[in-house]
Amino acid sequence: MRVPWGNRLGLRVADVAASSSRFDASHAVAISSHDELLALEPALLRPLCAELGVQDLAARLCPVLLADHSVAILSLPEHVGSDQADELARRIERYGYTLSCPQRYVLAAPLLLAIVRNQVGAHSSRQAGHALLEHSRTALAQAFQDMVEWGVRHAASDLHINIRHGETESEVKYTVSGRYIAPERFRRMPTSMLVDMLSVAWMDIRGGNGAVFDPRAEQQGSLLKQVDGRPVLLRWASLSADQGPSVCIRLLEREAGSIGLTLEQLGYLPEQIQVIECAMRTEGGAIIFAGAVGSGKSTTLASLISRLPEERKVVTLEDPVEYLIPRAIQNTVVRDFGAQAPDGFAVKLRALKRSAMNDVLLGEIRDKETGGAFMDLAGSGVNVYTTTHALSAALIPERLASDFIGVSRDFLAVPGVLKLLVYQALLPRLCPDCALPASVLWGRGQSPFDARRKPREWRPWVETIAQHFGGDPAVLRLRNPLGCSACHSGRDVALAGYRGRTVVAEYVEPAHSPGFLESIRNGSEPAHWRPPGRDGSRTALACAMLKAFNAEIDVRDIELHFGSFDMSAGSGDLRSGPLPLRAFA
Repeated sequence: MRVPWGNRLGLRVADVAASSSRFDASHAVAISSHDELLALEPALLRPLCAELGVQDLAARLCPVLLADHSVAILSLPEHVGSDQADELARRIERYGYTLSCPQRYVLAAPLLLAIVRNQVGAHSSRQAGHALLEHSRTALAQAFQDMVEWGVRHAASDLHINIRHGETESEVKYTVSGRYIAPERFRRMPTSMLVDMLSVAWMDIRGGNGAVFDPRAEQQGSLLKQVDGRPVLLRWASLSADQGPSVCIRLLEREAGSIGLTLEQLGYLPEQIQVIECAMRTEGGAIIFAGAVGSGKSTTLASLISRLPEERKVVTLEDPVEYLIPRAIQNTVVRDFGAQAPDGFAVKLRALKRSAMNDVLLGEIRDKETGGAFMDLAGSGVNVYTTTHALSAALIPERLASDFIGVSRDFLAVPGVLKLLVYQALLPRLCPDCALPASVLWGRGQSPFDARRKPREWRPWVETIAQHFGGDPAVLRLRNPLGCSACHSGRDVALAGYRGRTVVAEYVEPAHSPGFLESIRNGSEPAHWRPPGRDGSRTALACAMLKAFNAEIDVRDIELHFGSFDMSAGSGDLRSGPLPLRAFA
């Protein structure tokens, strides 16, 4: 029994302990749409939060008066059977009200919030229910704010709202530590409410294409929110899918602590840090970071730029500005995606080249316009820092030279243009307090632990990997799916056993890699090119395996990211190829 909560309600300890009766949560009735709430008998009249003195609970537990003058409790799913709900039921009776039958109803957060925040008087007609369900802009904006706050407080990189037209409920998910999860709090969200909420949220969009939210069009833009007193940039991108719009909102804490992280704290190895810092001290040329969506490229780049000496003038061209970088002159380039010949970068570049800067951060290179801006800047002799999407460091030039971006191969092959190419990925870091030894995969009674392979197959799989990479299988650790107090408290069960993420990376220095520039010019099989000498075998996979043998990463997560470690049929070699850990020695 949570006595402290009862005290906050003004209850005596004796009152809290007076009844041991517990409500069976399975008896609660689910209300998943507006229509179901309108059909409620007896009809809902008004909330009683103020009368009962429980305003602080309204976002999760709300007592409401019904037309027969009984009182029901509306609750979020995770609170319907809680001690707080039981105490609220007792308080309702002490205030002279009769509990309804059924006593409790389960609602999604926005629907509950719409009921709590609509200020309507006491009515006895069915129109009261309709008035109560008229979603004011304030209520819908607050519902959107609640979703943003949950994401920020749980370190989510993205909020996903997937509308399912033709269905009463739609999907709200988050990307947390690289995993696509659906928190219980935002399950069973009414489709009509989410569409209305997105329309209200779009009203605050800056630099967006379209005056209103259009479910039938691809739209992009950004808006600023405050969470716990900190500014958060929301980068909006919607996709018009067959079932309905899919909106992905990147959550970027503009003054987040990640900007203050060093390369070492992000997960880069000492040798990699030395090479990156050396390249930054060299005048001219481009440093390009590549990786998949959400791999932390922008975070790494912002961390690097923030550490440039004060005597260097830094200017950025971004779409939009993501992180606030100390001392940098930052520019958001707003592009009209419906225009035939967008000139946002062209206008900025003409002014930029007269700014006498030393360093330029160019946002992601992703199309011909940004590709042309890269050529203009990289050919001018300034230091250029930028990002793109590529599958490895060696494939960055191929991405830039693709038809979609169109950077000249001859230009890329000019010595000094490409100074350093870096590929990075983010993998979940194991919780050191509860990580399990790899032997649980084949231990007695552990067969359900991981169904991807049969129990008898796990031991040879682990031993083959250890032999191939020259590591000790006894030191390999795995994620504990149950987690512990250090990693699981207040978090989604899908994240139990993890504590943050770590970078795994590889790099290519074109000036120190014989044959590399010529391979760019000729377009000769870059996917199979591996730099000799000091760069040899230093791949992101080898970096990840080094961390696995340091008990930082679950080797199964490495396989999920880089591909199967199973033996190729009849070859006797791992598909990934021999990449010994001694390469990092």
